[in-house]
Amino acid sequence: MKKRFLISFSVLFFLIILLVAWNLSTGSASISLPKILQILSGDNSDLKNFRVIWSIRLPRLLSALVLGGALSLSGFLLQSFFQNPIAGPYVLGISSGAKLFVAITMIFFMEKGIALGSAGMVLSAFVGSVFALAVVLLFSARVKKMSVLIVIGIFIGYICSAVTDFLVTFANDSNIVNLHNWSVGSFSGSSWTDVKIMSAVVFPSALVSFMLSKSVSAFSLGENYARNMGVNVKALRFTLIFLSSVLSACVTAFAGPISFVGIAVPHLVRAVFRTAKPLVLIPACFLGGSAVTLLCDGIARTLFAPTEVSISSVTSVFLVPVVIYMMMRRRKDYE
Repeated sequence: MKKRFLISFSVLFFLIILLVAWNLSTGSASISLPKILQILSGDNSDLKNFRVIWSIRLPRLLSALVLGGALSLSGFLLQSFFQNPIAGPYVLGISSGAKLFVAITMIFFMEKGIALGSAGMVLSAFVGSVFALAVVLLFSARVKKMSVLIVIGIFIGYICSAVTDFLVTFANDSNIVNLHNWSVGSFSGSSWTDVKIMSAVVFPSALVSFMLSKSVSAFSLGENYARNMGVNVKALRFTLIFLSSVLSACVTAFAGPISFVGIAVPHLVRAVFRTAKPLVLIPACFLGGSAVTLLCDGIARTLFAPTEVSISSVTSVFLVPVVIYMMMRRRKDYE
C-alpha cells in the first residue's frame, strides 16, 4: 500500500512538472525550454520573452496550481461533510452563490467609481459561499435523501446564476465587460499580488485541513464513532463548512466559477490511490486538482489561440463524463 502511495504521488509530481513546462513554453509566442530556464535563472537579455514569462505566464500558472488544488480540496471536504461523493462547491450551488455576491459587490463599487481589491472580492465571495451553503444546510435538516439535496443545490445554483445574469444585463457597459471577463471563469490577468493573496488564504486552509485528517477519518465512519473517539463533532462540522467555503470563495474571487473540478477530482484521486484515508487523500486531492486545472487551463488558452476558451467549458468536457460515471455506478469502498 505504501509503495502504491509513493508511486502515485511521484506520478502526480512528474505530471505537474510536465504541465508547468508545457504551459510556460506554449501560447501566442512559443518559447523553448532552454530559453525558459535561462529566463527563470534571471537572464533578461531577451526582454520581451522575459516579460511574457515573469509577468504573464508564471503568475497565471501558479494561480491555476493554487486555485485548482483549493477547489479540489474544497470538494473533498464537502464530500466528507455530506458523506456523499457527488457533493461539491459547483453542484451544491456554492460557487454560484459566491459568483452572485461578487457580482453585486463589483457593480456597487463600480457605480461609486471605486475599484474592488482582491481582499474585497475574497470577502464578498466568502459571504456568498456561506449564504448558499447555509441554504443547502437548511434544506438538509428537512430532506433525508442526499439525491434530493443535490438537486436542491443545483436549483440554488441556477437561481444565483440567473440573478447574476439579470444584474449583468442591467449594468453599465463598462461593468458588463469586467463582469463578463470574470464570470466565464479564467486565470488570465493574474498578477503576483493575486498569487500572494490567494496563497496566504489557501495554504493555511490546506494545512488546517491536513491537521484534521484523523478527525475526518473518524467522522467518515459515523458521528457516534467519532464521538466515541473523542472528536468534537459540532466543531468539526463547522470547521469543514468554514474551510470549504473559504477555499471555494477564494477560487471564485480570483478566477470566477470553475465547474466540476471540486466534484470529479476527489473521486479520481480515490480511484488512483485506492484508499479512503484523509491523511493521504487531502494532499493527493490538492495535487490532483492542481494538475487537472493546469491541464485544462493550458487547453483553454491554446486550443483556439489567440482566442481563449473559458476554463469551465474545458473542465466540463473532460470531467462531466467522470461525474456521470460516478452517478451510474454503485459506490465502492476503498481499503
